Amino acid sequence: MPVPPRDTQDYEQRRQQIIDGALKTFARKGFEKATNKDIAEAAGIGSPGLIYHYFKDKADLFQQVVKQRVPVLRLLMHPEPLMDLPPREGLLIIGRGYLQALAQPSNVALFRLLIGEAMRKPHIADMINQIIPGRAFAALSAYLARQMDAGRLRRIDPGIATRSFLGPLMLYILSREIFPQPDRDTLDPETMVAAAIDIFLNGMEIDASAS
Repeated sequence: MPVPPRDTQDYEQRRQQIIDGALKTFARKGFEKATNKDIAEAAGIGSPGLIYHYFKDKADLFQQVVKQRVPVLRLLMHPEPLMDLPPREGLLIIGRGYLQALAQPSNVALFRLLIGEAMRKPHIADMINQIIPGRAFAALSAYLARQMDAGRLRRIDPGIATRSFLGPLMLYILSREIFPQPDRDTLDPETMVAAAIDIFLNGMEIDASAS
């Protein structure tokens, strides 16, 4: 496997360094209060101006932080390999990706930031929606519609089906990280995903043996 040129390696290393520093800064201060100086200090780079060599502006940097720290986004930005997988297999991949962000404390801090910023500032909510919820909603709706067309799921509005699947997963995140419930330390993401899929498919799956 060819090794990237040294300058390419250095570029990617510095870019990652800035993303890591930005994550810490955004999680601590929020999007609007975080300055390039704060991010540069957290990233350990000499000049705040260097950020513009790697990112167009602070909004671009914020988007890159979110895209990197929410694994399901990488999947849903290129959902083609997913589209023809049977529901139980496809939803397992989506559900695991959706909750995988909880595996690292820094990602949990980012999630809290996203919720707080979106609630307080509509223009930031719009920006976040373009990065995560809007793309995830559209991709999952398209996947479920494809499964309905294939006769694997009963036909209802794909948007309603999408909400019905994602709703329990979102509630799980909220009841674990924002409004902790007594079982927050015993109910693991894998168990939650499996239960959400079972409940969803119990109402949506078509019994082939009955046809």
